[in-house]
Amino acid sequence: MSTAPPRSLAEQLRSWPDDRLAALLRQRPDLGVPAPQDSTQLASRAAARPSVLRMLDQLDRLHLTVLEAVVVLGAGCTGAQVREVVHAAPTAVDDAVRHLLAVALLWGDEDHLRPISILGDLLGPLAAGAAHAPRRTPDRVRELLAEISPQARAMLEHVEASGLVGAVEQADRRVTPERARTPVEELLARALLTPRDHRHVTVPPDVAIVLRGGRTTRDEVTGPPPLATSERDRALVDRAAAGAAGEFTQRVELLLETWGATPPAALRSGGLGVRDLRAATALLGAPEEVTVLAIEVAAAADLLAIGATDDLDEAWLPTDAFDAWRAQDTAQRWSRLAHAWLESPRLAAAVGTKDGRGRTLNPLAEGAERSWAVDTRREVLTALAALPDGRVLAATTGAASLVTHLEWRRPRRPTGREELVAATLAEAAALGVVALGGAAVHGAALLEGADAAAAALAPLLPPPVDHVLIQADLTAVAPGPLEHELATKLATLADVESRGGATVYRFDAGSIRRAFDAGWSAEEVHTFIAEASRTPVPQPLVYLVDDVSRRFGTVRVGAATAFVRSDDEHALAELVHDPRTAALRLRRIAPTVVITDAPTDVLLATLRDVGVAPVLEASDGTVRLARRDTQRARTPRRRTSPGVAQARDAARVSAVVTAVRAGDRAVAARPTTATTSSPAAVLSQLRDAVESGRSVWIGYTDNEGGVSERVVEPRRVDGGWLTAHDARSDDTRAFALHRITAVRPL
Repeated sequence: MSTAPPRSLAEQLRSWPDDRLAALLRQRPDLGVPAPQDSTQLASRAAARPSVLRMLDQLDRLHLTVLEAVVVLGAGCTGAQVREVVHAAPTAVDDAVRHLLAVALLWGDEDHLRPISILGDLLGPLAAGAAHAPRRTPDRVRELLAEISPQARAMLEHVEASGLVGAVEQADRRVTPERARTPVEELLARALLTPRDHRHVTVPPDVAIVLRGGRTTRDEVTGPPPLATSERDRALVDRAAAGAAGEFTQRVELLLETWGATPPAALRSGGLGVRDLRAATALLGAPEEVTVLAIEVAAAADLLAIGATDDLDEAWLPTDAFDAWRAQDTAQRWSRLAHAWLESPRLAAAVGTKDGRGRTLNPLAEGAERSWAVDTRREVLTALAALPDGRVLAATTGAASLVTHLEWRRPRRPTGREELVAATLAEAAALGVVALGGAAVHGAALLEGADAAAAALAPLLPPPVDHVLIQADLTAVAPGPLEHELATKLATLADVESRGGATVYRFDAGSIRRAFDAGWSAEEVHTFIAEASRTPVPQPLVYLVDDVSRRFGTVRVGAATAFVRSDDEHALAELVHDPRTAALRLRRIAPTVVITDAPTDVLLATLRDVGVAPVLEASDGTVRLARRDTQRARTPRRRTSPGVAQARDAARVSAVVTAVRAGDRAVAARPTTATTSSPAAVLSQLRDAVESGRSVWIGYTDNEGGVSERVVEPRRVDGGWLTAHDARSDDTRAFALHRITAVRPL
């Protein structure tokens, strides 16, 4: 038995079960903020221009074409009529209709489809002309087309192919078929072209459909166009991406370790200076765009933030979370970085471009946000992950086909899609999410979450090694990623000479002295080198350590402004007469003491340049370590985890459904005539409701003077207050008796 179609969208929403209403609020969350009073207000929001635009932006070309067809066919059309004019598979059209009904862009049922009234103004020119276009059968349109000249027919087809809108002089002129002299007049006289304004004409929908073979579009819109692909071994893609992932993680770690000791200053705008960016690029040995990406991703992962240095200056510092992140394995570290990139609205490729005011965008500065960045990254990764096994984007045409593919999925997205897709592919390749034009197994797993991505990447990474190979030229080769503790200690003793699959470290006097500055003894250095190396320790390295140890601390520096003390009188004499120390203005005040008015840090740096290995001496004569302390910024407040966010959204949707249902009950219980109750009558009816346990409808005036209708379950009346369970908030609350204007038992 068929049921009568609803008379309005509000009536239809009122008839929906709670689970269907909750599904609508999940797909259009803006409808529930704040919670609507009832279904009427919910329907009003669903038809509001901003909400409809927001929903249209999420639709693909098939759904937009179906919407346009319903608008053109008019209110009350059937699903069969829509299937007839939409150039797509019937099952796809039916699925699209059901989805559009579920998101309240259409209402009614499949036998009586009605579009939201504002859609005619928001869709393409075909739908825009439907409101005022003449209603003619296809046969009648074909008869009119047979009457016009070939020149008029060619003009009409040109306007139709150019977007249904054309420009002519005096488009609104009145002319009859008998008096028509030009092709334009022939078309205007038969309403095959209709005036849009004084200078523009448009092709009516019924004419456009006939010209397009009875369809609203010439091209089929069942699904997105296929991607241009080529063959590539899947294992090769995974290995290449895993290598890039490991390298990117190492670069972020190196950058943050360096900035922990020598942080770059934060600009007043909050960004990073050009000089510091160039220094970071030289440090990482990577292209500048990769350095910018590493900086932006580190900040997005809450590993980098603005903090105060020891001098209370604002600088970019690693956060407290960096130390915990660095202790994790490579797969976990990478997954945090990759997930932060996937969810970040900032586009690293925008750095270096001009903003709206003509200023160059710096890394970490405001202005690099792009509203579609997150969706574009997910869509690109989803499209690549859906490719058949062993297929990747073609080298020359793959990126262009991906742009076309995404245009079908989101036709209403803003311009600049090509640049955004190209930037996304480049960033994903640098991160190790994709490689060689295909999504790696851990890149596809990233769509499921950071944990899934880490689990997929871990088997592809080489296991950490616990040794190095020390060579006679004072270098140490790490044949893979080192264990965290070993890498930290080795970085103190040696400088990185080259990075890659095998990292090369070099020992020299400066790096050995750095270990002594950090508190190591010569014996500890020898022991560590012997235990870490799988090859015999070369004799030159042993001599180097002993030589630096012998000279280390023979000269001591203190503040007088500063003084230099040494038991070696000849060493001090050489320093005083050395031309390289002339700028220090050294003065000998005792056989073993020299003073200077130069600052301590300048004195230390100059003496080290001369070849001396000084140490700092405290006022009590003890040695102070000269290593630079690492600095940290406070970790930004962590974002809500996906599980908590889903639970919070589910609770919010449930509360909104409860509020809407309570509002509908209050409207249904509203007295048919205006009514007010005296305070005595209100009090009497509320007490009766408390005794009987019945629900009542009340009219209530709030603090701002607004009157609302509520369904409540009275619990207690005392001291001028009604304590009752409010169905709208699903909670017990108190109502002032003097603000209750009327009571009606349910």
